[in-house]
Amino acid sequence: MTFSFIFWERVILFLKRWFDMDNIFTKIRKHRIIPVIRIENAEDAVPLADALDEGGLPLAEVTFRTDAAEDAIRAVSENRPEILLGAGTVLTVENVKKAVGAGARFIVAPGFNPTVVDYCVSENIPVVPGINNPSQAEWAMERGLEVLKFFPAELSGGVKMLKALGSVYNISFIPTGGVNISNLAEYLEYDRVLAVGGTWMVKSDLISSGNFEKIIKLTREAVTASGTVVE
Repeated sequence: MTFSFIFWERVILFLKRWFDMDNIFTKIRKHRIIPVIRIENAEDAVPLADALDEGGLPLAEVTFRTDAAEDAIRAVSENRPEILLGAGTVLTVENVKKAVGAGARFIVAPGFNPTVVDYCVSENIPVVPGINNPSQAEWAMERGLEVLKFFPAELSGGVKMLKALGSVYNISFIPTGGVNISNLAEYLEYDRVLAVGGTWMVKSDLISSGNFEKIIKLTREAVTASGTVVE
């Protein structure tokens, strides 16, 4: 009885994640920008989520670059479940387990770590590994991945490199690294770009000082620059 319950529980979770995957990428494509957040104090997470939502971006990637990341994800997931939340700078399977356990709905990695990617694929967890060359793109495609992070975008050749990769591989990209208000439109004009990731509207000093009005303002400016229509 116990084995049967655990088996069906895992099947249901697997199917939920499978159906959720398309919804996640559809929502990311709709909003075109993913705020990439480094947060030092988990208490700032919910006010920050509210500021992003008010600015027109009800989604975010919380990076595992601080000890507060797991608690920040949990706080937003429990208090603002309508916010689409992912975990970034995920370097280990342990990071994945902590992030998903806290409520993250997708995983983003700076590079292509086969151990992390294969674990996510086996558990049907949406994962966006970082790549910046053809070989890495092919590793991803072998695993059935269709959305990849292009990182570091500007240092890896920017839009020209993206178009070179896109001319060969039928994949979508989320360029991150050096993307900002001045060049995001150039990236978003390329039809293989699902969205861009950036930190300029969620700088750590704005978060730690509680300057959420400034974050709302910068978020609105980013949404306007992206050409996204906020409903």
